[in-house]
Amino acid sequence: MASVLTFVVFLAVLSLFVVLGHWYLWRRLVRAPAWPSPWSSRATRLTVALALLIPVGIPLSRSLPREWAGPIATAGYAWMGMAFLLVVSALIADVVRWVGSGALRFTRRQPEVDPARRQLLARGAAGAVSVAGLGLGGAALRGGLGEVEVKEVPVRLERLPRALDGFALVQLTDVHVGPTIGRRFVEQVVEKANGLRPDAVVITGDLVDGSVAELARHVEPLARLRARRGVFFCLGNHEYYSGAEAWLEHLRKLGIRVLRNERVAVGDAAASFDLAGVDDFKAGRFGHQPDLARAVAGRDPERELILLAHQPAEVDRAARHAVGLQISGHTHGGQIWPFDNLVPLAQPYVAGLHRHGPHTQIYVSCGTGYWGPPMRLGAPAEVTKIVLTA
Repeated sequence: MASVLTFVVFLAVLSLFVVLGHWYLWRRLVRAPAWPSPWSSRATRLTVALALLIPVGIPLSRSLPREWAGPIATAGYAWMGMAFLLVVSALIADVVRWVGSGALRFTRRQPEVDPARRQLLARGAAGAVSVAGLGLGGAALRGGLGEVEVKEVPVRLERLPRALDGFALVQLTDVHVGPTIGRRFVEQVVEKANGLRPDAVVITGDLVDGSVAELARHVEPLARLRARRGVFFCLGNHEYYSGAEAWLEHLRKLGIRVLRNERVAVGDAAASFDLAGVDDFKAGRFGHQPDLARAVAGRDPERELILLAHQPAEVDRAARHAVGLQISGHTHGGQIWPFDNLVPLAQPYVAGLHRHGPHTQIYVSCGTGYWGPPMRLGAPAEVTKIVLTA
């Protein structure tokens, strides 16, 4: 029920933004330039059709067989991203225009209003906005649909045993297997992860966007992940939208150890560290709570402690419990510029390795897949190899 309500609210908010955004694009790219007939009416009809593709096409894809749902959802989400970048480009053009007009008024040098000149400028601006927005969209599509990068991150930990120097943790996060990401992508990610010869693999949430019945076949390649010390998973917010309990049971069948407010020892009798995992930071909405205190209760404070937590916001609690390293995702690094500038409103870190307090570090991945538009701009997808050093 919570997942259905969440989707309905999301769709309502999305529809409002779609209407406002496409009205703005129509005013700037169709009405203001006053294109000659029949191009103006054709452009208006195209704007309406593209606007309907998002709130109609995306929900419709959820009720169709996957061979139909995938292309429709991809088209809807791709246009969503493209329209967003066109709106951003138009807003930048308007700001430049407003600044220029303000400067002219300030200097009291307002030129005579020439309708022909105004129309020429409007058409030039519409062309520039279109080229800029579509160009950024093309680059973002290449970033979203291209090969996932391998990013190696060395992390020095004070309490790590010398015998574990060079221990390799491979992180996968925010894969978002769903309408537009399927088995083939998961197979490629698994092959890439195994090629890094990890000592352990950690999956930090938002693995899926859909039910076990819909996606079991597409996540099956995860059973082929190979790591000397095991594969571990913590919940993200999207697992709750998709039926968390069913997914946890299914992941266990694939040989993945789920950490729900608990910890395990990773290593052997001679040298090891503690690995903990907590439920998502906002799991309270679904009757669950992240409980780091429970996960670390009774542990030896001299042992190194690494925490899997989907959202970076967990880091304050991590610092209070002497976590040496928190590994997170959730932010996608912003995914599409300029969203990276908005993420700090909700999360303490956007991407990369940071120190939080005297003893705690946090690494935030940009994510392995994408959510929504199959686009990435300024935040490349990654499979992360975290190399621990003593």
